[in-house]
Amino acid sequence: MQSYTVSELLSQDIVFPEVEVKGWVRTFRANRFIALNDGSTLNNIQCVVDFEKFDESILKRVTTGAAIHVTGELVESQGKGQKVEIQVKTLEILGDSDPETYPIQPKKHTFEFLRENAHLRTRTNTFSAVMRLRSSLSFAIHKYFNEQGFYYMHSPIITGSDAEGAGEMFKVTSLDINNLPKNDEGKIDYSQDFFGKETNLTVSGQLEAETYAMSLGKVYTFGPTFRAENSNTSRHLAEFWMIEPEVAFMDLAGNMDLAEDFLKYVIKYILENNSDDLEFLDKRLQDEDKRKPQAERNTMTLTEKLKFVTDNHFKRVSYTEAIDILRNCKPNKKKKFKYIIDDWGSDLQSEHERFLVEKHFKCPVILFDYPANIKAFYMRLNDDGKTVRAMDILFPGIGEIVGGAQREERLDILKEKMAAINIPEEELWWYLDLRKFGTAVHSGFGLGFERLVMFVTGMSNIRDVIPYPRTPQNAEF
Repeated sequence: MQSYTVSELLSQDIVFPEVEVKGWVRTFRANRFIALNDGSTLNNIQCVVDFEKFDESILKRVTTGAAIHVTGELVESQGKGQKVEIQVKTLEILGDSDPETYPIQPKKHTFEFLRENAHLRTRTNTFSAVMRLRSSLSFAIHKYFNEQGFYYMHSPIITGSDAEGAGEMFKVTSLDINNLPKNDEGKIDYSQDFFGKETNLTVSGQLEAETYAMSLGKVYTFGPTFRAENSNTSRHLAEFWMIEPEVAFMDLAGNMDLAEDFLKYVIKYILENNSDDLEFLDKRLQDEDKRKPQAERNTMTLTEKLKFVTDNHFKRVSYTEAIDILRNCKPNKKKKFKYIIDDWGSDLQSEHERFLVEKHFKCPVILFDYPANIKAFYMRLNDDGKTVRAMDILFPGIGEIVGGAQREERLDILKEKMAAINIPEEELWWYLDLRKFGTAVHSGFGLGFERLVMFVTGMSNIRDVIPYPRTPQNAEF
């Protein structure tokens, strides 16, 4: 007898005399109709039971959340809502689920409640759809880079350097924290630690990826990164995933081309391969919007927002031009912005980025040539001495989604920039070596994977697009 997934059965246009399927009970109505789901699709398959042919003690165990094994005949459905259904011949309970204590009942639950039950939340339609989309996006990312001739690099998770210069890192140590060794200056003696020096969890694989790009040509990292930033917002996680390509001999213009092509590819992949999940999440978002005041509603449906990215050319605008636009726009002049734009050199906020995308240009925007003092030390200084060859990609609804730059390939200038912010040369000696031995123009960008998943799914809280969120005061599961 052929075993099928629910997804495979629902795609059939013909009947089968014998099929078997395993899954979890969503509902059991009238002692007759089982809605069965196995995670392969948003949709359930209806299994029709002739209760007179089954022992009552078995039917009592068919409760929401129970795991069951069904065999029977796949036939054309007599009811509405599905093409096919299973006329059940045998029914086996694989795992019971106590209806009194099972938390995921067939009713509406708050996302807060579901975060507290994150080990079971993918049994709901919303979270199964989100996590299937997350999986598809991961595959599309690897597929894109593989097709473009990139090599996948696993950058280290434990590091002795701070790529961002932010200092908000999780320490890694094997020392006894109740009896820390001290040196003559009274500071912790890390020479006695496992690695013989102070080490942390990485905030980025970029610097290591640069080293591989300067020998393999085109590489990318896609792995976990960590930030000990005490932010309890809907956009921050302590553990998250980053995609970071780095390419030798590529300048800023090439970097912008790559990022635009990459984003369009992975979003188009989702539109073509995850239509059921997208349709469900789109409807969820529209239903949610109906309960909001008019001013807070989305101006585009989820699908429209995705096609807004795939179907439009990304407008390229210098930071200086963007500041002029923002300084002279109505929301700024009438003080409607929370953060008023006064002077060149201001760091843009999400409200400014969204204005440029949604109101002014009405397409995705790439801003480039930012002031040097608001960007990282490794970005290439322009000839004006004030700006660097940085670029940010802005999307509707969220603002910045990608940050990247042409890297500073000139040894003397990189040393000056490191000295200005007190980064010791001995800490990044290997990074400086790239500028000594065969230096060349190279560029790359970083994309926070969860930000991308939020955009594609329409979810408003980053905790809801990662299996087990890590946030301040929360490391459950």
